Amino acid sequence: MKIFVAKLAFKTTSDDLKTLFEQFGEVESCKVIMDHETGRSKCYGFVEMPNDAEAYKAIVETDETVFMGNELQVKKSRPQEGASKPTKPQRPRTTYHPHSQKKTE
Repeated sequence: MKIFVAKLAFKTTSDDLKTLFEQFGEVESCKVIMDHETGRSKCYGFVEMPNDAEAYKAIVETDETVFMGNELQVKKSRPQEGASKPTKPQRPRTTYHPHSQKKTE
């Protein structure tokens, strides 16, 4: 299960986050999201845990707790926008030119 963790401290690293979640079970991956331009943390990240029961326990136990000086918001991650969204069929494009239409009487 992929877990979303928000309101991280700027100094929180992926290793810090992994250490926090390993208390509840196996952690597959852990990543604090960084701003590409500034190199600073965006103060949120993702943790992946293969066991759903352990992941749910981690969410319940860490949500609204203080970690490295900040109160965390922890929840199950939602799928990315557009990642698995069904595509809607394209409508045929018709061009409307008001001056090229003939009037019928």
